Amino acid sequence: MLALRPLSALALVAALMSAAPVYAASEHGSHHNSTAVASSEVASALSDGTIKKVDKAAGKITINHGPLENLGMPAMTMAFIAHDAAMLEQVKAGDRVRFRAERVDGVFTVMKLEAAN
Repeated sequence: MLALRPLSALALVAALMSAAPVYAASEHGSHHNSTAVASSEVASALSDGTIKKVDKAAGKITINHGPLENLGMPAMTMAFIAHDAAMLEQVKAGDRVRFRAERVDGVFTVMKLEAAN
């Protein structure tokens, strides 16, 4: 039974040490909340782009876009799947747009699309 005591004490110390960061995080919750809000804003932010091609048959839209922060992607021209086929009816080549793309089942997909102001 004596052999269990040092092991129990070690388990107690390990448990207390792992609880300390949780306590510290709760004391500084406002910092973590602002980080979460900033991450949420990046994920929902719209990016600027110009429509290069609309392929209604394939359900794709090609956009020359600025950086896509939520995807960690630099500026480039690429084709996206349109999440909603109605998006393809709203735009034509040359239109300036604001949009949000996401990776859906491994495919880059335009989830939101609106005319740029």
